[in-house]
Amino acid sequence: MSKSLNRWLQSYRWQLKLLLHLALLSPLAYCVSAVLMQWWGGDPVQQIIHYLANSALNILLLTLCLAPLSRRYKIPALLAFRRLIGLYVFAYACLHLSAYWLFDLALDWSLFVEELVKRPYIWLGMLAFMVLLAMAVTSFKALQQRMGQRWLQLHGFIYPLSLLVVVHFWWSLKSGYLEPLIYAAIFLGLFWPRRKQISRWYKSFAKG
Repeated sequence: MSKSLNRWLQSYRWQLKLLLHLALLSPLAYCVSAVLMQWWGGDPVQQIIHYLANSALNILLLTLCLAPLSRRYKIPALLAFRRLIGLYVFAYACLHLSAYWLFDLALDWSLFVEELVKRPYIWLGMLAFMVLLAMAVTSFKALQQRMGQRWLQLHGFIYPLSLLVVVHFWWSLKSGYLEPLIYAAIFLGLFWPRRKQISRWYKSFAKG
């Protein structure tokens, strides 16, 4: 069964990638519709910012599910979709940051500096965004081959990045912490089977 599914995924890879693009763009389409139809009220700024952040977080979860599913069911062809999905994580993170910068701060640098001082969770968000930026820029095969071991080290930051984003989410809430706790539990559940891999990644920095 796994072999036939693997062959099917390889045979229809481009068609499946097109469907994946449409699926991953659907949260953005819903966001635009919600604003235009006023489903989020007359002042949807905070809803837009949080919705885009949650979309990035959900797609990040999807990215992390591919490798264990591939190993568990012996479907290596699933990994061919990992880069595409990962770039959508970065795209939604860009939209989240842009919405915050444009709609909430009105492109005001002084206000941004004030927010950094008052709200430490923004520092975490910016740090997570910089890691995502580095991973997106180096996601191409040519750079992967040139960087070698350093590429693996850089992209291994997906593990602390995931928890960093959850803490950023948690600190940004004024009340109700159940949702970030659920995300944290899911991430830790995904990391547990990878604990040896994560340990090797951590130790790789000590080797220089």
